[in-house]
Formats: sequence, C-alpha cells, structure tokens
Amino acid sequence: MTRIAAPLSAYGHICWAYDDPTVLDSRAMAFLAAGLAAGERVWLAAPSTPGSLTHRLDGLPGLADALGSGAARMVPTDDAYRFDEVVDPETQVRHYAAATADALANGYTGFRVVAEATSLVRTPAQRDAFTRYEHLIDRYMRAHPMSAICAYDRRELGDPAIAELACLHPETNVDVLFRLYAADPDEGAVALTGELDPSNHRLFAAALDRVDPQPVDGRLVVDGTGLRFIDHRCLIHLGDHARRRGVTAVLRTTRPAAARLVELLELSHVRVEVA
Repeated sequence: MTRIAAPLSAYGHICWAYDDPTVLDSRAMAFLAAGLAAGERVWLAAPSTPGSLTHRLDGLPGLADALGSGAARMVPTDDAYRFDEVVDPETQVRHYAAATADALANGYTGFRVVAEATSLVRTPAQRDAFTRYEHLIDRYMRAHPMSAICAYDRRELGDPAIAELACLHPETNVDVLFRLYAADPDEGAVALTGELDPSNHRLFAAALDRVDPQPVDGRLVVDGTGLRFIDHRCLIHLGDHARRRGVTAVLRTTRPAAARLVELLELSHVRVEVA
C-alpha cells in the first residue's frame, strides 16, 4: 500500500490515527503552533482526564498568552457529549462554522482545531453519523478558513473502523487505498482518488451512502482524475447510488477503461467523461 502523507497545509482536513499518545501530542503541537503563527485562533478538543488538556500542550510556545487572549482554547469533549452520544452532523457543522465566523470577527485569520474524537465513533451508529459529519465539515472547509486534524486512537477502534473514517479525508497517515472527499463547492462535487478494487468495494459503497453527496442540476459530479484504478463493482455501486436518487453520476477520469466498463455494464445512471 502507498502511505498518503499528511503535510502541515495552510488549510487542510487530516485524519490522524495513532497508537502512541505522545506522537499525537507532537503532531497536534506542530499543527496548532503553525496556526498561532499564522494569526489563527486554535482549539484543542479532547477528553478531559485530569490535567491532560493543558499538559498535552505544555511545550507550545506562547500557550499561556494565547489562552489568556482567547487565541487558544481547551475544549473538553466529555463536557459537550455523553459517552454514547450520536452526533448530529448538521448541528456539529454549524457549531464549527460559528466558531470560524467568531474567529474572523475578532481579527483572526482563520480557525484551526485538533479534535480527539475517539469517544464519538466507538459504535456503528456513532460512525454512521460522524462520517456524515466528516464530509459536511470537509465541504465547509473547502470554502472557509478552517482546518482540522481529526485524531482517532487505533488501539480502541481497530483498523476497520479507522479505515471507515480515514477514507473520507483528503489527507491521512492511514494506509487506505481510496479517499472520497469534497471537491469543487460550486458543482457540489466530490473527489475520488486512489484505487477501487475487490478489496475495498464494500467500504466504498458504505462511504458513498454515508456521505450522500448532493447533486446539482440532476448531476452528481465525481472528480476521479486522481483515480489509478476502478473496478466494475465500484462503478455498479456508483450507478446504484445515482439511480436511487434519480440523478446521473458524472465520473471525470483519465481512465478510458472506466467508460468501456460503463458501456458493457449498461449503467444508464453513470456517464464517464475521459480527460
């Protein structure tokens, strides 16, 4: 598998799976320090075990001043959510949109958050809702000055659950073969990159249903120019998804074989545009 790097981009949406909390702390500190240096407001959202929130950022330069001025904030997730709560995706997006707007209104250049969200995705029902939220907030970040690291403890969740979350981020340190994430907001498009094959076609189908990208003018645009391979099963999943919503999926790709497969399979709800 090819490891997908997760650089410290100016505005990014990164899934970071960890086994060692100290590695996460180092990554979070670098990410938030870059935000403070860029004039952004930064948050760390994490469980509030005794002393953990402040201790995790002890090495962050200027932390005390940033906390005092409001440039930095510690947000205990267990103050806001019950252990078994299923997050409402739209409400959560509105929450972060309001935080971004408030940061801009107070003179900051943007808003940046590290969210340790393991406790919010432990059950299948929680992941169904949270993966939908991940896509909605990804769409928001495509058009607004917000960036985030979504951190998940691999020791608690296991690799299959981590894959469900990682495949919906444009950047990740997890070995996933494909990623499905927000693209051109004007077209309501999604981007699809990597490889779709027999090993992950069920994961793709589940991701597509959870994300449920919204069509525009009867078309569901899929930017597949970053696809290296797509097999017939995933094209069928894409066609079924489009058929159930009464739209046409428009797959833009550099792979002429995809167009031939759609023709052979007679997938009337999929149109391939070969770049």
